[in-house]
Amino acid sequence: MEVIYATEEHLKYAETIANMMEQAAKERGTGIAKRSVEYLQKKMSEGKAVISLDGDTVAGFCYIESWGHDKFVANSGLIVHSEYRKLGLAKKIKSKIFELSRKKFPHAKIFGITTSLAVMKINAELGYQPVTFSELTDDEQFWKGCQTCKNFDILTRTNRSHCLCTGMLFDPEKVKSSKKETATTRWIKFMRFFLSKRKEEAKKLFSKKVMSHE
Repeated sequence: MEVIYATEEHLKYAETIANMMEQAAKERGTGIAKRSVEYLQKKMSEGKAVISLDGDTVAGFCYIESWGHDKFVANSGLIVHSEYRKLGLAKKIKSKIFELSRKKFPHAKIFGITTSLAVMKINAELGYQPVTFSELTDDEQFWKGCQTCKNFDILTRTNRSHCLCTGMLFDPEKVKSSKKETATTRWIKFMRFFLSKRKEEAKKLFSKKVMSHE
């Protein structure tokens, strides 16, 4: 399977990719924002996407979105066809779209929000750090993309302070200081943060339940 930069010659696969995203969102019950065929084709035409093909079959896809006048970049819509999962393809696609993002937007902060622990691990190995949502873009258009997620009400109720997703950020200004860290070290640091965050959320939930019974 090849993982390459998508171009106009791949526009014919956009409908298949859109259907894959919709099906994956239903299976997971969480946040893959719906994207139209036209939107995905636009990303391909602009050279802001990568695609994985097995012959003429789409195995995976991911695209770039920029926010806040290109100060922030998100690698969005990561999807791997069900028949090609657990083969390390998601990591290859994430690495390729990360490479493309660094080429097109060398000074931008690259971020993402996800509920997938596998994606979090890949991000951590690429140099992303876990952050609060306040450190991500404040561009309203980005957050509107969460409206199709079933957990959007959590995001709005908390005034966009947290959700079931975890925010992660790659800051090019901090690359030099973290070069000595290995991928394993970054992953261990992330898991400590992740587990600590979940523990705090559990405590808050428990406190609310206790107060409601008093």
